[in-house]
Amino acid sequence: MHGLHLTADLAGCAGAPLLTDPALLRRVCTDAVAAAGLHAVAELFHAFAAAPQAGAAGVTGVVLLAESHLAVHTWPEIGAATLDVYVCNVGVDNSARARALLEALIAAFAPDAVERHAIERGSVGAAADAQATAAAPAPELAGALGRVDTTRAAPPSLPRAA
Repeated sequence: MHGLHLTADLAGCAGAPLLTDPALLRRVCTDAVAAAGLHAVAELFHAFAAAPQAGAAGVTGVVLLAESHLAVHTWPEIGAATLDVYVCNVGVDNSARARALLEALIAAFAPDAVERHAIERGSVGAAADAQATAAAPAPELAGALGRVDTTRAAPPSLPRAA
């Protein structure tokens, strides 16, 4: 497992229809996905109901990619949006495509301010995969051992899953 996770928080978005129109946001997102060379396999866009006296409500949209996902959340009442692009880089490096997708969406929203973050994902998994391979039980014992719990201890404030 190796991938790139990009996020952007947008403020002062000039693209008001993008903040409230799920059909328009869907078209802009799927067009940007295709233009970046990524592959949409499904999508879901949901418009929230406006609260009384609050004005237009936002939209949450998700495009499931063959390479992973794109998620968009909008807040028209404050002219804001958040973008989340994650791509797997196993077999082929999709990092440039992910960056192109993020930049196209930022341009579409035309924000006054952007805060970007990039996280390289998978280094822990690579080490864990190597350890698991080295420590794997003999095939004849694997069934007898049952499921191996590889989860880390939960933080003190959260209950540990059973």
